[in-house]
Amino acid sequence: MPGRVPQTVYFLVRDGRYLIGSSRLRHTLTPLLEQEGGHIGYDVRPSQRGKGYATRLLALTMEEARGLGLTGVLVTCDDDNYASARVIEKNGGGLINKVVPEDGDKLIRRYWIDL
Repeated sequence: MPGRVPQTVYFLVRDGRYLIGSSRLRHTLTPLLEQEGGHIGYDVRPSQRGKGYATRLLALTMEEARGLGLTGVLVTCDDDNYASARVIEKNGGGLINKVVPEDGDKLIRRYWIDL
């Protein structure tokens, strides 16, 4: 499918049945993903936020990226998503810049994490 890249989806599950969150590891980047998507995206169930799960989920996904041979990953978040920015920074993310996507008005933070 045009514009799609290979990706792997991971699930963080507690007690073998309770879904905490998920992450997506994109194996390559398109120009659009370089601006506002990055290599890794993650989500945590609202009732489980603030418990460190997102930090751990990103760390585990970074380990998988290393296993694919990536030496670094681009991770993005909305500028006003302070919790996600902290998660990325706790995992070694260094802010590259902030951009406004061509089709939007919301500022996006772009971080690089060396693996």
